[in-house]
Amino acid sequence: MVTKKRLLILIVLVLHYSNAQENYGKNQDSLSIKSYEYLSQAIIDYNDDGNKSSIYAKAWLKKAKSEENNFQIANAYKAHIHTANKNFRLLYADSMLIAAIKLNEVELIGSAYMTKGIVFYDRKEQMKALDNYLMADKYISQTKNEYLIYKLKYGIAQTKSYLGFYDEAISLFRECIDYFKEENDRAYLNSLHSLGLCYNRIGNYAWCTVTNQTGIDEGIRLNNLEMQPYFIHSEGINLCGLKKYNSTISKLTGILPTLKQNKDFANLSVAYFYIGKSFWSLNKKDKAITYFKKVEDIFKKENYIRPDLREGYEKLIDYYKQKGNIKLQLFYIDQLLKVDKILSQNYKYLLQKVVKEYDTKELLKSKYEIENTMTFRTIIGFSIICTLIAIIAFLINKHFKNKKLFDEIMRRDTSNPVITETSVVPPTFEKIINHDTNEAISSENTDKQSSQEISPDIETGILKKLEKFEQSKKYLEKDMTLAKMALFLNTNTKYVTKIIAKHRGKGTIDYITDLKINHIIEILKKETKYRNYTHKALGEEAGFGSTQNFTRAFKERNGISPTYFIYKLKKSLNEKSS
Repeated sequence: MVTKKRLLILIVLVLHYSNAQENYGKNQDSLSIKSYEYLSQAIIDYNDDGNKSSIYAKAWLKKAKSEENNFQIANAYKAHIHTANKNFRLLYADSMLIAAIKLNEVELIGSAYMTKGIVFYDRKEQMKALDNYLMADKYISQTKNEYLIYKLKYGIAQTKSYLGFYDEAISLFRECIDYFKEENDRAYLNSLHSLGLCYNRIGNYAWCTVTNQTGIDEGIRLNNLEMQPYFIHSEGINLCGLKKYNSTISKLTGILPTLKQNKDFANLSVAYFYIGKSFWSLNKKDKAITYFKKVEDIFKKENYIRPDLREGYEKLIDYYKQKGNIKLQLFYIDQLLKVDKILSQNYKYLLQKVVKEYDTKELLKSKYEIENTMTFRTIIGFSIICTLIAIIAFLINKHFKNKKLFDEIMRRDTSNPVITETSVVPPTFEKIINHDTNEAISSENTDKQSSQEISPDIETGILKKLEKFEQSKKYLEKDMTLAKMALFLNTNTKYVTKIIAKHRGKGTIDYITDLKINHIIEILKKETKYRNYTHKALGEEAGFGSTQNFTRAFKERNGISPTYFIYKLKKSLNEKSS
């Protein structure tokens, strides 16, 4: 039963599709007898209905191909550009150019190149757009078609504005405004909008406001409100330059839905940036970061960026640096390097093309400035990343090394004075003898005295006294020296040195110092009050002559400072109690 229902549905769909195809064919046949003027006007009339206008464009193309009329074929493809999906516009532009070249008509070829340039400009591929504008100029300059001449002039003005040559662009846009005011409403409004943007970029905010308001008023007069959101967009940016940040946020936020509906990611990105910049200037940095990230999202998706937007990346890096978020700081440094690379490539290409074709000395100067600036920023960015990585590696290594040394100290038996091992590798017996003997006798008698042996009875007696010295903690006396030890052990310094070297495996000074340090470690482990002592107090407790001598001796023997040891000890004991 289910199978029969599915089969019935399939048959209905096939019949419906066949009928649709037949009707479409009939529509094409019926429209093929219409004039080109009729088809062209129908496309204009159904401009807001993409499906209907597409039917008329296809009929136009079919009729032109059947008549092998290359002029109408070229214009039919141009009509397709306005009705087709963005992904196919470049294909139709190429087809228009091929038909125009076949006809070998100068004006049509120039128009085809300019149309292709416009398609590239809409795709935000300004480099390719400029190539086609320059090709168009070779042909259109040979004609007397003023409309095409000014349309191309508008395209070149846009390119100059993009490059930053605002004064030259302003001059061209003014010419376009004077011409298009009586010829084409939309081109007239577009020229006004572009002029306002240029005024803003040179800091002439007053004239920008006047131009934007003129554009809004003229749009109302002409009953053409398509450009109104873009004049508001321009004025929002202008208000940011005037430091009227709340007004900027209000205006730009208001037109975001329109930009999203138009899928205008470029102007959307610009709006996000200036909203973010305004929040940042109002010291609402958390809100600002949200909008700067939206600019980054568009950059990742569309690869769109322009010079004024890069400031957002600098603020993102600064924000996460202040927050101590190294991961995100490094991420946005990396993204800024990508942004600079794209800006450097695009500007270098455009500067070279305009200098070659229009011989503007200022372009060459700007080219070198941009290249040098971008190269410097790249080097600085790379250096920052390398430095941060090195610092991070050093801190991680230090953390694990200190933790290992702390664990070794905690395992050490510091309660037994006889065990005085440290993290320091002990010297050889011969070095101990030679070093300590020199403290008590002259160098010419060293060999003779070192060769003398101690009788077993004397050695046993001295050793017992040494143990008593350790148990009574005489080593804690301030500035305990070899001479003082010899006096306490009731023998000479040479014997003291030999006994300590043989039975404790150290030189006398190291032996006494280790006893002092182990004593401090032991009381720190067992008694809470000592953990709150200053270094000076701990040094006095152990009998060191100065605070510096104590801290130096502690670190030399343990590899870590007393401050770090006490910190880790407290933390360890707190964790155990928890």
